Amino acid sequence: LRSPSLLPQPATRWMCRLALAPSGMGLRLSQKFVFLLFLSGLVTLCFGALFFLPDTVRLKRIFLSKNENPAVTVGHDNELSKKVPGDPEHQRASLKGGEGANVKLKVSRKPSVTHGARTVERSVGSRAQEEWSPARAQEPAARDERVTSAAHNGERGSAYSYEAFKTCLLKPALGKNQGTPPDSETLQRREKVKEMMKFAWDNYKRYAWGNNELRPLTRNGHLGNMFGGLRGASIVDSLDTLYIMGLMEEYEEAKEWVQNNLDLNSVSKHEASLFEVNIRYVGGLLSAYYLTGAEIFKQKVMELGEKLLPAFNTPTGIPRGVINLGSGTSWSWGWASAGSSILAEFGTLHLEFLHLSQLSGNPLFTEKVMNIRKLLNKIEKPHGLYPNFLSPVSGNWVQHHVSIGGLGDSFYEYLIKSYLMSDKTDQEAQKMYYSAMEAIETNLVQKSPGGLTYLAEWRGGILDHKMGHLACFSGGMIGIGADDGPAGQRQHYLDLAAEITHTCHESYSRSATKLGPEAFRFDAGAEATATRLSDRYYILRPEVIESYMYMWRLTHDPKYREWGWEAVEALEKHCRVDAGFSGIRDVYASTVSHDNMQQSFFLSETLKYLYLLFSDDDLLPLEDWVFNTEAHPLPVIRKRCLQEHSATQDHGQTNLE
Repeated sequence: LRSPSLLPQPATRWMCRLALAPSGMGLRLSQKFVFLLFLSGLVTLCFGALFFLPDTVRLKRIFLSKNENPAVTVGHDNELSKKVPGDPEHQRASLKGGEGANVKLKVSRKPSVTHGARTVERSVGSRAQEEWSPARAQEPAARDERVTSAAHNGERGSAYSYEAFKTCLLKPALGKNQGTPPDSETLQRREKVKEMMKFAWDNYKRYAWGNNELRPLTRNGHLGNMFGGLRGASIVDSLDTLYIMGLMEEYEEAKEWVQNNLDLNSVSKHEASLFEVNIRYVGGLLSAYYLTGAEIFKQKVMELGEKLLPAFNTPTGIPRGVINLGSGTSWSWGWASAGSSILAEFGTLHLEFLHLSQLSGNPLFTEKVMNIRKLLNKIEKPHGLYPNFLSPVSGNWVQHHVSIGGLGDSFYEYLIKSYLMSDKTDQEAQKMYYSAMEAIETNLVQKSPGGLTYLAEWRGGILDHKMGHLACFSGGMIGIGADDGPAGQRQHYLDLAAEITHTCHESYSRSATKLGPEAFRFDAGAEATATRLSDRYYILRPEVIESYMYMWRLTHDPKYREWGWEAVEALEKHCRVDAGFSGIRDVYASTVSHDNMQQSFFLSETLKYLYLLFSDDDLLPLEDWVFNTEAHPLPVIRKRCLQEHSATQDHGQTNLE
């Protein structure tokens, strides 16, 4: 309200008359009517305006029902940290990516990434939007409570049989002899990687037990704010690595912590990255269950999985990136353009959610991720490409930025892996992947003057000749997809995979430390080198080593093991400190400066891929296992085999009766 001195003169006089009116007479009937009319109009205007505010306005979240889950945004730092807000120096940017920063944050898999104010480009999905029915899109959300309630009441599908799962594997998960290589040199190298894992684990246990990650220089723990109050990220991320390496005492310690201390009910006041919780916690618990059969992992992962479902309660069914695991309220990242969801986040749920349905008999998890795929198939793709930002409200693209690195990467990875994990029956995933690969080759694959093949980024039709460390996973991805593409293309894909992996190796070999930068460029005379100070850091990332492992399995070319050993030597020389392993701030500096963070993905991915690189192929054979984007192995789902085993079991029980 204005003060009377600031009101227009007629209004001032009217208020004075009211103030001087005899107390016994009160207001006239006509004055009361005008006053009440004015008041009711003001109230209506104020509350009605809430519905016209942008989805990113925080007030709207306060006043509207939580069930509507408006697209509210978080902070406005413009800086990512691997996956979300938090210590800008040490988190992975929320999508594996972000765009680089001198300090890192990897959200999803990915450091100090500055997104800045971005211009919202005209969406290309308008035609598909005409076919999209908001009412229909809300149907899955409306069914959430019914399906989840039915699950709690035991109305799920038939109980999952762990014995049937083991019967349907083609080979033992740990091989004939735990993957022990026959030659002594390779065995010694594998033992060195195992020693690195034990050293990293022992220091985490000593100085940071129960925290999410270790700060090895200051010898204390780090919680961060991307896990929604969940603790022990390094423990859950390490379960399968410890088990695979035969570090059984350490594995039992981790298992005991999960059983006694992984509290999923202490998260009511915290906000989590849907992506990070899924790939690390859900993926880690799933793989631990499948490898060991320990029921505690199944119990915990099912409980956690149900806490993620409210993120999908949007008009389109596209989940928002941030969720309060206690209340179920969700919203978009503050740095995400126009309250959008991120391709590499909502596109990196499929593997885990199919297994959640498989274990629980609850189809809702599968329905959620299949709905994402349905929408993506409906909307138009510019030049066949998938931009990184999508509105969870309209279902349209926001900004035409395409990247196979941060913000986009694992979406493509999960397409081919969904096909492989389905025992090659998911033809829709197969079609989407190879169509995307065709568009990527047409628009993004480039050759430098020096003959290096790389994947550029695409910004509204203009190429940015930059390739991120996160994009280096693509050598392995293209390799494992070589067998099932168009006729006659197998060798072409293997060659492309080898060329990209070679380029990523060059980004390592051209630095003083023999470790690769966060991003490297191919312009202004530069090739496979970082030209910006903010791109020079290395945070123990696994993507290059991941491609070495896959290319070794596919070709058995000894150079991949040699390149892997180079990485081991560089990690030992530059990243190993007295109390663990730390990232470094400048890979081109002869005297390194450490960032004081032992990332949980170093234990889950980097060291696991190195161990597998120096193991026989029958340790987690690719015919039976698919790795999620945090390197957690998930088994191929052989539905026919499982159904036959279930029918045989049911028949046997009937005979007994």
